[in-house]
Amino acid sequence: MASPSVTIFFNNVMIFSAFCVTLVAVPVSSFQFQVGGEMGWIKPTGNESDTYFKWATENRFHVGDILYFKYQNDSVLVVNYTDYRNCVVSNPISKFEDGNTVLQIDRYGFFYFISGQPDHCKAGQKLVIRVMVQSEVESPTSAPSPKGGGDSGDYDAWDFNWGPPLNSTIKLSFASYFLTILGGVLLIFYVFM
Repeated sequence: MASPSVTIFFNNVMIFSAFCVTLVAVPVSSFQFQVGGEMGWIKPTGNESDTYFKWATENRFHVGDILYFKYQNDSVLVVNYTDYRNCVVSNPISKFEDGNTVLQIDRYGFFYFISGQPDHCKAGQKLVIRVMVQSEVESPTSAPSPKGGGDSGDYDAWDFNWGPPLNSTIKLSFASYFLTILGGVLLIFYVFM
C-alpha cells in the first residue's frame, strides 16, 4: 500500500500532465470545411448565383482551418480581389486541378477563389472567405487593404504559400474540446478535493 504522500504526489503529477496536454491541444484546434457543403465545388444552376456567398457567411473561418474543394472537370483558382470580381482566370496566384483540393488557412484576412472555367465563375462559382483574427494572435499595426493590389497586378499584399495540398481530412476540434473539458474536470476535482 502506497503512503498518502506518494498518492498525493502521483495525483498532482497526473493533474499537471492533463492540464499541460489541454494547453497544447487548444491552439492546434482546427476544422475542415467542405466548400459548398455536400454539393461541393460546382457551377450554380438557375438562380443560385449566391450559393457560395451564402455558404461562406454561414461559417466562421480561423487560422489553421482547412478548406476542402471537391469537384470534377473543373479547377480552383486562388486570385486577388480584382480577378475575383471580374472572373479573370488567366493570372491566378495558385491553381489546383486534382478534384480533391485540401488547403490549410495560414493567415487571417480575405481569400478569393474562383472556378477555372470563366463561364462557371460568371454563373457564381466563386468564393470569398474572411478568416477571423484569433484573440491570442497579435494583429499587425497596419493591415493590407482587402482589395489587395487593385488593378495594377501587384499581388505583394496577397501572396501566400498554400504549400502542397494536405491529405488529412480529420477534424481536430473534437479532440481539442474533449481534452479541454477533461482538463477542466480534473482541475475542478483537484481544487475541491
